[in-house]
Amino acid sequence: MTVGRFAPSPTGRLHLGNLRTALVAWLAVRAVPPTPDGANRFLLRFEDLDAGAVRDEHYQTQPDDLAAIGLDWDPPTVRQSERLHRYTEALDRLSAIDAVYPCYCSRREIREAVAAPNDHTGHAGHTYPGTCRNLSSAERAERAKTRPPALRVRADGLVRRFDDLVAGPTEVTLDDFVVRRNDGTPAYHLVVVVDDAAQGVDQVVRADDLLVSTGRHLLLYELLGLTAPEHAHVPLVLGPNGDRLAKRHGSVTLADRQALGEAPADVCRYLAWTLGLCDRDETVDGRPITPTDMIDRFDLARLPTEPLTLDQDLLRGPA
Repeated sequence: MTVGRFAPSPTGRLHLGNLRTALVAWLAVRAVPPTPDGANRFLLRFEDLDAGAVRDEHYQTQPDDLAAIGLDWDPPTVRQSERLHRYTEALDRLSAIDAVYPCYCSRREIREAVAAPNDHTGHAGHTYPGTCRNLSSAERAERAKTRPPALRVRADGLVRRFDDLVAGPTEVTLDDFVVRRNDGTPAYHLVVVVDDAAQGVDQVVRADDLLVSTGRHLLLYELLGLTAPEHAHVPLVLGPNGDRLAKRHGSVTLADRQALGEAPADVCRYLAWTLGLCDRDETVDGRPITPTDMIDRFDLARLPTEPLTLDQDLLRGPA
């Protein structure tokens, strides 16, 4: 049995890059032949811990857009905001084995420490230089007077290697990364590992801006005694200027494309074409090809490995 998932943040409408990744994640599950131990499952999970950015309407718009392009999912649909006890338990387990420590640094202090010409920590190439790793109890107590701490994992240059199903062999050198922010919110790196393990996810398909983060996640799987899934990182969709796709680039959401006169099925077919899954105008029985029609031809190993840059004329729409 294969279990995969799509886990958007309900902060806005899904754009073409999100929908393209969701299509790949769906196909990667539905294309696996069922086994005697049960049917394959594709899950939908909302990553909604950033309460200030979440917009309630997108708990509905995002599933609606997925369904409109022909994707379905298996129950239950979960929200991270309803699973905080799981993350607290995981943090307690990490604390019990001394795998984490409090960090009182601000982002500005971290930037300055990494850039300092006389830094002798040996971690100038890492995101975090280890400033708070070996503070004494007295030093921690003093710093706690002015700023509540985040929690960081003691990674300190560990190397993790893995074979990504799209990107291939990958090696990542780890810094001491945050698993709880200084406002008490569990960080992405922790919650994604806890959730995937709890839901039995054994195949993670996501955008390749998270490829490097996979090394951090593998370490957390080890520390928490959990089984790591396979990973497949799909190249990003970029705007005409080479930046990752965003609303400022033009008609980037399904609603935008519909306003230009495109049907959801046409949008899905276009995304599939960019992945090499169909011809640009392919039809089946007189209708645009659907995700279900693509199942038998899907192969993760044959996906493009370079980012897709959208043309400005496409995003602007017809004059």
